[in-house]
Amino acid sequence: MAFNPSIAAALSTHGPILQAQGLPGHAPSRKTPCLPLPSSTAPLVWLHPDDTYFPSDIASQLLHTKPQVNFADVLGYPTPLTLDNLDSLNANNGSDVYLTSVDDITKAPAWLNGVKPDKESRTTVGATSAAVIVNDRGNGMVDAFYMYFTANNFGGRILGQNVNEHVGVRLHSRFSMGINADRAKDWEHNMVRFVNGKPTQVWFSQHGFGEAFNYDGLEKQGNRIVAYSAKGSHAVYATSGNHDHTIPNFNLPSKGILTDYTGHGTLWDPILSAYFYRYDGDANAFTPYNPAHPTAWLRYTGRWGDQQYPNDDPRQEEIIPGVDATARFTNGPTGPASKQLNRPTEQVCPVVDGYVCKPQTKAGFVDKVKDAFSAIKDFF
Repeated sequence: MAFNPSIAAALSTHGPILQAQGLPGHAPSRKTPCLPLPSSTAPLVWLHPDDTYFPSDIASQLLHTKPQVNFADVLGYPTPLTLDNLDSLNANNGSDVYLTSVDDITKAPAWLNGVKPDKESRTTVGATSAAVIVNDRGNGMVDAFYMYFTANNFGGRILGQNVNEHVGVRLHSRFSMGINADRAKDWEHNMVRFVNGKPTQVWFSQHGFGEAFNYDGLEKQGNRIVAYSAKGSHAVYATSGNHDHTIPNFNLPSKGILTDYTGHGTLWDPILSAYFYRYDGDANAFTPYNPAHPTAWLRYTGRWGDQQYPNDDPRQEEIIPGVDATARFTNGPTGPASKQLNRPTEQVCPVVDGYVCKPQTKAGFVDKVKDAFSAIKDFF
């Protein structure tokens, strides 16, 4: 395929940012030979003013965890584990492996706090807390994923109890209860779709699913998308304020039984503290823009966190006994490769049975209410 100048014009390079990281202004792509990195629209993320869990260094998590399967230590893995050999754990029933905290996370070890972005530089100084993954789909379509990593996730409170802390993936599906859990380690993301060099739609991940918007209807600084990370849960939203997600897979700008809170606290620029990759969906392969950036960790198929604690563990609680979705601690999340990086060209949303992907026209109160009623209509 010949070089497409419309893509080059719309996806401007990082310039001095790339030079500081030793990255080229552009790198070869299988489909578009000179595909630049999509930085001109890359999200800027507002963290909540009261959040105490910040973006975290991806590699440092391996210093505070050990691999386990069914709460038993994995034997014979390389030591130390690094981002360059993490995929070696795939030989040990990879998808069953949990990177389990060596510390009792209920004792709030300091490493769970992450790194608060510097107010002036907007970077997580000394920490690589994000990954940018670019998938050139061909025919003028490019999907850019911005993955955000935090060492801890606080799911919130219901009826006076903490729920869904990580240690755990959020137990959300289209028909789930929609309750957040706490867990150690968390991955959230935005995805921006470009068509013929122009951004058209954006995905915001939230509690195992999320929301899609038309690019033109979003808040921006210049051309860059403005996103909001919810207090504690780190779900990514398009607006500041309250986000009632009691009904799974769509949200209302109000306060309800299950509510996320976003606001203007610290502004974070993830691309200043990120690894950068090209993704080949046909081969399911990652290639770093910078050869020094590790790739093995992206092939790791296990969980980035503890396995859900059993009910007889004194740290565990359930609001409704016997209902896992109401547990305080749930399973650690899977990594970036599990986020459907090769989504259908017809939609920006991940594929979920029975869900119709309809990007919202505008991230405002009236429009969200209209879109919510439209979603209810489609549901029934």
